[in-house]
Amino acid sequence: MQACGSPDQPPPPQAGSGDAEFRDLAADILGYTYEQEPSFATTLGIHRYDDLIADYSAASVTADNDAIRSFLKRLDDIDIESLSLEAQLDYEQTKHTLDGRLLRNEVIRPWAKDPDTYSSGIANDAFVMISRTFAPPEQRLRSLTARLKLMPNVLAEARKNLDNPPRIYTEIAIEQIDGNRDFFAKDVPAAFSDVKDTAALTEFSTANAAVVAALDDYKAWLQNDLLPRSNGSFAYGADTYQKVLAADEMITTPLPDLLAIANEDLKRNRRAFAEAAGKVDPTKPPAEVLAEVEKGYPPASELLAVTQDNLDGLMQFVRDNQIIDLPPAPPARVVETPPFLRATTSASMDTPGPFEKVATEAYFNMTLPNPAWPQEEQDDFMTAWYRQMISNVSVHEVWPGHYVQFLYAKTYPSDVRKVFATASNFEGWAHYCEQMMLDEGLHADDPRYRLAEVQDALLRDVRFIVGIKMHTEGMTVEQARDMFVNEAYVPAAVAESEAKRGTSDATYGYYTMGKLMILKLREDYRQKLGDRYSLKDFHDAFIKLGPLPLPLIRRAMLGETGNPF
Repeated sequence: MQACGSPDQPPPPQAGSGDAEFRDLAADILGYTYEQEPSFATTLGIHRYDDLIADYSAASVTADNDAIRSFLKRLDDIDIESLSLEAQLDYEQTKHTLDGRLLRNEVIRPWAKDPDTYSSGIANDAFVMISRTFAPPEQRLRSLTARLKLMPNVLAEARKNLDNPPRIYTEIAIEQIDGNRDFFAKDVPAAFSDVKDTAALTEFSTANAAVVAALDDYKAWLQNDLLPRSNGSFAYGADTYQKVLAADEMITTPLPDLLAIANEDLKRNRRAFAEAAGKVDPTKPPAEVLAEVEKGYPPASELLAVTQDNLDGLMQFVRDNQIIDLPPAPPARVVETPPFLRATTSASMDTPGPFEKVATEAYFNMTLPNPAWPQEEQDDFMTAWYRQMISNVSVHEVWPGHYVQFLYAKTYPSDVRKVFATASNFEGWAHYCEQMMLDEGLHADDPRYRLAEVQDALLRDVRFIVGIKMHTEGMTVEQARDMFVNEAYVPAAVAESEAKRGTSDATYGYYTMGKLMILKLREDYRQKLGDRYSLKDFHDAFIKLGPLPLPLIRRAMLGETGNPF
């Protein structure tokens, strides 16, 4: 098969005889996706469904399964050999996405096992309506009010659907629900403080108060009814875990081999961490060196400004060192993380969807300590934002990480790639950039920056390992927490949060999986091109293909899939 993006190969044909049929089917699948997931459509910049939310009922899950099977049958009826290479890539991405959705509905069943699906789900349904000014506030208020009226029924459906969930899932939902309630009680009304339409505000207030009351009732039900009968297991089991990786990431490497890869990378990064620490201060053990480096954080009041200044330098480094072609773009604005996300997110990139025409601003969210905390607790929180870590996270989220992916998203080759993204590609790229930028000379080999980069790499290595072990080998949450503390140099509170995340985000090793696959792809690409290879050409070719599974990226760039690791 011909490769695209490789200079020694002719370009692929523009279209195959079956392309039109497939593109029509893909459009049907995407249209169905928007209707099924209205908040996802809002996030993408499609606003036809802003007054709707997903149907959370069990009957809707059954209907969704039937629709997915019908789409898969229609895909199977298409002769893949009649498609151009570009269409073949989209075909595989679409099929694997549908396979993953069916697997979640029928086997993993978060709708029947995870009570937070409902309470945090409706919070997100509201959040996407206030996070961007894609329409005048009066219009968004009316759409949100329509959504609010549907939300109490979502929590009623939860009571019907939830059946023997894992205890930890119910505990997490209880931990989260006060934040969800406060979000509706405080943050949602505050987002529309400029609206003057009294009638619209009254209708909104009534609907919003009903959601707050429903969340209060839901919390009581979780505590008094569901928690005592939450005795299920969160573990996927090896067979399901392997199927999830195959569907979501096109990774078919046996789990024992993946664990061996993860453990080897952990050892490699432990050595790199010790080496960097030794360069900072050879008289102290690595953990003490890190503790000293962590003291170099800016005052909380200056964190956003310090980070904003840091972004300018990163962007200039990317340009000066020919890392990747940067399309013209406004700078990402560093802002404080919205209250709704502060409990679970330390940093994130909030970019408009690829179809958004109005609210095109991009925000780099950073979480600050609660000013009501004692000063000692605030200072302890800020150690996570030592200056070298600020740089590493900024590389991941902005230049040349997620923000650059966003800049290319509007020009991805198809709508399929604008909508369906693969985590090992999306997060793998951002994680890969952390190491790559230092390798290319960022911060002139200052070992403190390498220490920060490797600290994050160790965290992702442990995610890789405990995700597999908790879901296939019986590792407990407590054992996972201890591994984060002992192997990744993270505080106990962070380790607890990370271990809990792994119970539901089972394959969150996709950060390291993706990074390792990109490094392997880069080396294979370099060998293929020889003297004509350049890092910038590799990055340009990679990013323009969009967030496809990495085996498909290999096919496009090398003409074969081969061993992704």
